[in-house]
Amino acid sequence: MARRRGRGRVYLVGAGPGDPSLITVRGQTLLKEADVVVCDVLAPAELMDMAPASAERVLVGRGGRRRLDQGAINRLMIARARRGLRVVRLKGGDPNVFGRVGEEAESLVRARIPFEIVPGVTAALGAAAATGIPLTHRSHASSVAFATAQTGSGKAPGGIDWGGLARIDTVVLYMGVRRLEGVVRGLMEAGRSPATPAALVRWATRPEQRLIRGTLGTIAAAARRKGLDPPAILIAGEVAGLGRRLDWFARRPLAGRTIVVTRPRDQSAALADRLRDEGARVIEAPSIVLRPPISSGPLDRALERLGRYRFLVFTSVNGVTRFFERLAGRGLDVRELAGVSIVAIGPATAAAIRSRGLRVAAIPEEFRAEGLLRVMGRRRVRGARILIARAAQARAILPRVLRERGALVDVVPVYRAVLSREGWADVRRALSDGGLDLLTFTSSATVKYFMAKLRGREASKARRIPAAVIGPITARAARQSGLRVIAMPRNYTIDALAEAIVRRFRNSPSGTPRGS
Repeated sequence: MARRRGRGRVYLVGAGPGDPSLITVRGQTLLKEADVVVCDVLAPAELMDMAPASAERVLVGRGGRRRLDQGAINRLMIARARRGLRVVRLKGGDPNVFGRVGEEAESLVRARIPFEIVPGVTAALGAAAATGIPLTHRSHASSVAFATAQTGSGKAPGGIDWGGLARIDTVVLYMGVRRLEGVVRGLMEAGRSPATPAALVRWATRPEQRLIRGTLGTIAAAARRKGLDPPAILIAGEVAGLGRRLDWFARRPLAGRTIVVTRPRDQSAALADRLRDEGARVIEAPSIVLRPPISSGPLDRALERLGRYRFLVFTSVNGVTRFFERLAGRGLDVRELAGVSIVAIGPATAAAIRSRGLRVAAIPEEFRAEGLLRVMGRRRVRGARILIARAAQARAILPRVLRERGALVDVVPVYRAVLSREGWADVRRALSDGGLDLLTFTSSATVKYFMAKLRGREASKARRIPAAVIGPITARAARQSGLRVIAMPRNYTIDALAEAIVRRFRNSPSGTPRGS
């Protein structure tokens, strides 16, 4: 990592309560400009992906690959800043609320390192929002207090004013899971009723959020019985009882579901984001990575004589993208396609073509050879030169049927799919834990390569997990691999696939077992 010219600076940034999208705009901007990101284990690790590829990433704190005490973290920030680097210290929640920002800022002042504190949504606010618990309410609560159940020494603070806390309408306790019995006993002995509504929220705002409801008198036993581990927030007060009616988070159709998205990383956002919006925990585990063809010779020769083709057929958005990238790279443009009828298999493919200012002559209603013949016209196909631009590993049936009908067909690979291992560790853990609800596939290649990555018993476990697919060709590949398809949209698009998944789970009985 190169030294910057000028003086380094440290930014103490609140990452928010758990959902990566809840970081502030200022926080995002600083991450995108960072030379070094020092990330707490309670901050969403996904946020480090916003930093430049060249940035140093250091995961610190409990549970991190590198465990550093506070003094070591301070020295790390100072050393990097003295090299002229921009250091983002990413902290869960808000750095000013039980985030040790005072200790870190004091060390920077002593070292004469300039710094900035960027606020974030603290865990208490995130937990309240994601459980439908209003911390204040005109009819129930006009005061709220935040407290911690431990001090810097790791011991429960003996000096807590339980009487003062008991008189506050809403009490929020951080870091209290391991001392929960003592905390609720302290509040009740100070006069708070055992019948006071209470809630424990673990991993607030994240898809894996867990919520336990009860009262001050029952919450500790419920947490012990359900094996709730830290980190979690305790909210106690009359407002905690309102969450049963106002809990929008748990009512989302995919809440509590874990879904694997196997689409290539650069194309997965539309599906993954939609599923997350509906409450799912999404594991992005791309089965394939798209690469240029081994040889671009066939495509280049076709590009030099595009005018001789009557039809140009695209079978995917990827094919469109790679075709026009190569066209421009050869110093050519869309004028070479004058007189060529463009056929798109699928509405998304058609949209990609139209975005380049081109007209789509035909879109088959069914995405197979017979459907293509119908829209192109059987008579017009005979003797016509047809160029098919597609993946290197695509099925042979389409060009074969066209040739049988008398067409002169050139098939040119514009990209190839290769095996990807990205995200597989998360899939393997979820398979082992029995924690997967759905696999999604957007092409036969994603099925093929996903199944190719399975080892031994993993394959049989995966075959017990239902699958959602984008269309009939992908469905056939899934079934041939032993997978059970439970959702396929009528329109073979990403939006329609997401809607089919939502509809399938919305109509499923609550508590339907995984893989059932």
